[in-house]
Amino acid sequence: MMDLMRPTSRTLTYLAIAALGAAAQTPALAQEKSSRALEEVVVTAQKREEKLSDVPVAVTAINADQIDAAFANNLEGLQTMAPSVSFRKGNTTRNSALTIRGIGTISFSVAAEPSVSTVVDNVVLGRSGQAFADLYDLQRIEVLRGPQGTLFGKNASAGVVNMTTKRPGEEFGGYVEAQLYQDNEFILKANVNGPLSESVRGSLTVLDKQFDGYLTNVFNGEKTNGYDRQGLRAMLDFDVADDMSILMIAESYDAEDDCCADVEMLPSGRHPNSTALPNSNGVVNGVPDIDLDQRLVDHDLTTRTSDSHSAFSVQVDKGLGDFNLTSITAYRTWDNTEIREGDFTSTAGDQPVPVNFSTVPFQLHDVGPQEWRQISQELRIASPTGQTHEYQVGAFWWNLQSERNFTRDASCQNNGGQLDQAMTWYANENLTGAALDTALADIGAYTASLGVTCNANDIVSATAYMTTEFDNFAVFGDGKFNVSDTMRILYGLRYTSDDVSYTHRRRSNDEYGRRAVGVRPATENTNFAGSTDETNVSGKLGVQWDISEDSMMYVTASQGYKGPGYNVYYNMAANGNDSRPISEETSESYEIGYKFTSGSLMFNAALFQMDISDFQANNADCSDGTCITRLTNAGEVSTSGIEIDFTWRPIDALTLIGGLSSITAEIDKFNCPIGAVNCSTRSGLPVPFAPELKYSLMAEYLIPMNTMDVILNGSFVHMDEQIAGLPNNAGVLDPAAYMPEYDMVNASISFSFDNDRYRLSLIGKNLTDERYVTTYSGDGFRYQVPRDAERYFGLAIKASF
Repeated sequence: MMDLMRPTSRTLTYLAIAALGAAAQTPALAQEKSSRALEEVVVTAQKREEKLSDVPVAVTAINADQIDAAFANNLEGLQTMAPSVSFRKGNTTRNSALTIRGIGTISFSVAAEPSVSTVVDNVVLGRSGQAFADLYDLQRIEVLRGPQGTLFGKNASAGVVNMTTKRPGEEFGGYVEAQLYQDNEFILKANVNGPLSESVRGSLTVLDKQFDGYLTNVFNGEKTNGYDRQGLRAMLDFDVADDMSILMIAESYDAEDDCCADVEMLPSGRHPNSTALPNSNGVVNGVPDIDLDQRLVDHDLTTRTSDSHSAFSVQVDKGLGDFNLTSITAYRTWDNTEIREGDFTSTAGDQPVPVNFSTVPFQLHDVGPQEWRQISQELRIASPTGQTHEYQVGAFWWNLQSERNFTRDASCQNNGGQLDQAMTWYANENLTGAALDTALADIGAYTASLGVTCNANDIVSATAYMTTEFDNFAVFGDGKFNVSDTMRILYGLRYTSDDVSYTHRRRSNDEYGRRAVGVRPATENTNFAGSTDETNVSGKLGVQWDISEDSMMYVTASQGYKGPGYNVYYNMAANGNDSRPISEETSESYEIGYKFTSGSLMFNAALFQMDISDFQANNADCSDGTCITRLTNAGEVSTSGIEIDFTWRPIDALTLIGGLSSITAEIDKFNCPIGAVNCSTRSGLPVPFAPELKYSLMAEYLIPMNTMDVILNGSFVHMDEQIAGLPNNAGVLDPAAYMPEYDMVNASISFSFDNDRYRLSLIGKNLTDERYVTTYSGDGFRYQVPRDAERYFGLAIKASF
């Protein structure tokens, strides 16, 4: 199914050829002074503005023009522009995740942290799900690959997605843009910005989006997987003095999504008479026959997500002689409510007979609101540039508190005497003396006398109340010694202190304390808490060498760290593996990079190897008698490969932007749970969401005319086959978890008038109508299908002033 051979020798060859090819062009390109010269790309990958070509980090920079040309409005759409990034789509934003170079954390726990840090306007987001809201009015996105813990902290062990929004301008201006797509999808964005006085500038950006959806629910005939979203961002930029500025940002965002329903694309057998059955033969000879054309669901509960974000931050920059002091204070809130169809049918829970997992389906419906409150403070001092020793030192404090309650309503379960156990508890709670003795002597008769049953249509529920708190403090330093005009020694060091605590209280809502499918009985009610702490010192060391005026190489060794956590979830148990803390995850990474920028060509390449210890992942565990996936320190994994990206303007009117990643991310050794039988190390098997090959190419061609400019834009993306889950203890991968490779072609044609004051664009998404899935959700049949997995067209109108 998937080539699991390491690509090390192949990637070394790629890197050598690419570097020599680019270097061979240096003399000619260095002399090029035509209008084909590319604009200088400035990034903040090292927390100060630098040219991309000078930064000794593997960075993909996506600027505002590229974002606008892609008509991609969220990270899911933009992942195609960053080949090393993959996206795991869940039923809700809180269950979605990013991976970089094949490494990321996929967990439902409320006390686990991501491996990929997401940063917006210099503020670290507590959870990746906060970044899966709509992206609008962005200046650029920087994808930093590999451990970035020295400057960005503990959640950057795999990489960072660093987003910067547009600042208010020196002159009054703005825009209004409307986009309209098939299936009643409408997007409106507007911005006004400019000076409010000689020393104050401001901006206001608004967003309004609506979409009916692209799936049809045959149960009610309605569209689903749509949305209704509104956002607002306001900025004030003050020049307090010649050497001091203050930037204040306030943001509000609300979303009501009837999304994201799992689609039955392999036969489940749960509702054989449904009109939404997939056209599939199931898994044949180990190969899943996924019905990629399936766009129907048959659900009596609409899966929905409600999101409400608010944010306020203040950044102060103050000159201290030749040094610069930066303070960033931020407060963010995120309220997320998940409503989930968990039985994936419209008939489960209807029958007055006991659940039979083969013939009598069960109901399972979930509702789970959660609140996050995050406050952070960062202080750093940057030395002047152009000195022998350039450095930054700083301190960071961050506190995240969350509260979640989760209720599951499901069919009563009685396939192993569970009803008798519940009624025994009920009798002991409500009877005494002779009445209790009589009831316990014949619990069946006692149950019948009360008219209590445990059938599929007896709906039982329980609610879990969970809280978590994360405290993080760090001091850090990062810098370089300019040994000569062409060579620099790079270094970084960070000390981190983490404290994690949680509480868990689950209560049965059923009068008789019965067990249901996925619902613990009253005898397993919980009320417990836990805490853990950890400290870590991680560092970076490297060398940067200027090969010529236009090219440089760097070699770095760096360490990554992700803090401890707990597997806090709905059915968490008060003892055993669930209540044990999950140790910190650490990594060691080695990287060789090459960058070339001159005239019309910008070329970057990186070769890397990263080894991760105590990898935090959902590992199969049957030690408690029931087989589940549990967040644990699963073991050791590694990732290695090569990444290439370039921008080239071969003629004045044509710009080409491309990227490639060839990666092998695999298990080195996984631990076996205590008491597990038939368990292997799973060495050499792939980790989830790590396509071995991914590449993209975007082209933009400008045709000047007398009264307007015509802009042709097209892009192509190839995504290799990938696996969506880890192997079980025996080392067997679920064949349904293999997601086929796909190719995507997008295009647009724009007509620009009056120096781009007005622009009309015709948009085509997925022109070849390539069908694909982005996530396998489990149970042998459930998948997530994105909006872009079929062809559709749109129109955009933008007026600037």
